[in-house]
Amino acid sequence: MKDPVKGSKRSTGIQDAGATAGISGIPAFDDNYLWLVRQGTLAAVVDPGDAAPVLAALQQQRVQLRAILLTHHHKDHVGGVLELVERTGATVFGPAGEKLPHCDRRLSQGDRVTLPELDLDLEVLDVPGHTAGHIAYAGRAAGVEPLVFCGDTLFASGCGRLFEGTPQQMKDSLAKLAALPGKTRIYCAHEYTLSNLAWAVAVEPDNAALQVWHQQARHLREQAQPTVPTTLDLERQVNPFLRTAVPEVAAAAAAHAGKPLSNEVEVFAALREWKNNFR
Repeated sequence: MKDPVKGSKRSTGIQDAGATAGISGIPAFDDNYLWLVRQGTLAAVVDPGDAAPVLAALQQQRVQLRAILLTHHHKDHVGGVLELVERTGATVFGPAGEKLPHCDRRLSQGDRVTLPELDLDLEVLDVPGHTAGHIAYAGRAAGVEPLVFCGDTLFASGCGRLFEGTPQQMKDSLAKLAALPGKTRIYCAHEYTLSNLAWAVAVEPDNAALQVWHQQARHLREQAQPTVPTTLDLERQVNPFLRTAVPEVAAAAAAHAGKPLSNEVEVFAALREWKNNFR
């Protein structure tokens, strides 16, 4: 696979079971990824909605769970927390503003999670919109840098629905993520890429990078391979929610809404409504 922008080989970042360090995606439910961070014989997991596949991965890779990182309170992200804590004694880190089944350390904007034994140093970002207290973790983990675990805020060519926040909040949260270094790997929590891309192409049909990425993503899924993580450099070129200032994107949003849109927040809101109802 070739990167649609730079022509370099694209890596999914998914590690095999024999790897001694790195980040592996554990599939769960219909389309979730539970991210397992491994360094030697220790591991952390991000958003474990189901304990069973995590426990299976720990046993298969012969590693001990040291920490659990939570981005928000939805059940498909926290449903396995209590069992994992009971079985492993792992420390749970999570958002200060959300109701969680268990949390040892509550986090908000500017806090850090530093676990040297996992080569993990992550800054906490408040990214409300999908939920009121959603957070993301940006920095380094198990030799991968830069990266961000962004839960359901930013997806490959999409973003999360606004269940508890406003368009302004989500627009600001996405801007915060978009300000990270371009090489940042986007470890989002769902395999929504093909449906997001079908919509993105409807928004911006003449975007050449988007067309190339759409073809590559289809090939990956045909081979039962994940499309994530992507990179922020790529998302800036193919994700309409990060491109509200692009005239073609704003014009498409206004045309679909059937009314003039006077600023980027209105463009974002129109795009989100369009995606909500896109089939």
